[in-house]
Amino acid sequence: MSQSPKRALIVIDVQNEYVSGNLRIEYPNIELSLSNIAKAMDAAHAANIPVVVVQHFADASSPVFARGSQAAELHPLVAERPRDHFIQKAMASAFVGTDLSEWLRAREIDTLSVVGYMTQHCDDSTVRQAHHEGWQVELLNDATGSPPYRNSQGAASAEEIHRVFSIVMHTGFAAVVSTDEWLAALNSGEALQPDNIYLSNQRAISVR
Repeated sequence: MSQSPKRALIVIDVQNEYVSGNLRIEYPNIELSLSNIAKAMDAAHAANIPVVVVQHFADASSPVFARGSQAAELHPLVAERPRDHFIQKAMASAFVGTDLSEWLRAREIDTLSVVGYMTQHCDDSTVRQAHHEGWQVELLNDATGSPPYRNSQGAASAEEIHRVFSIVMHTGFAAVVSTDEWLAALNSGEALQPDNIYLSNQRAISVR
């Protein structure tokens, strides 16, 4: 019988900026993702799974996440809940310039469960770095979210960005699941598994 995962819940950048500030999450619905983040934090705390809260800061002159601004503060839903470790970061990945890796290894964590914002930016960067450094990774994709983008390369809706990044991460970087699926895995002790590049590609071309 396989050993149950030793998880930590990584709560990334659940800050006012994404709810009422200049970089608002549009998909999934922000109230849904916030509710699922709260569920995941409460379940982790009840199961003695360490909760790591991450907060992003930029320079005080930045239009987003400006240090000292109300928008950069943690959303009350996260700020008021118990946590086991707190880190502040200035880069997309929660590992860069922080003690996250050392803190997790000291506690023999083998699986990181990721929630928070944004799917395509800080979540994706953290997930990929964790995968490359040897952790198993889970992404609760209804406890994350994206905004829309438009630049010289074109435009993408929040739904398109969130969906495509979730699909790509599930090809091997992380097991991408719903909050309810993750909660069920906590109860069963199950290790959630990602798909792989080859099978993901073969399914796509088989239905052309």
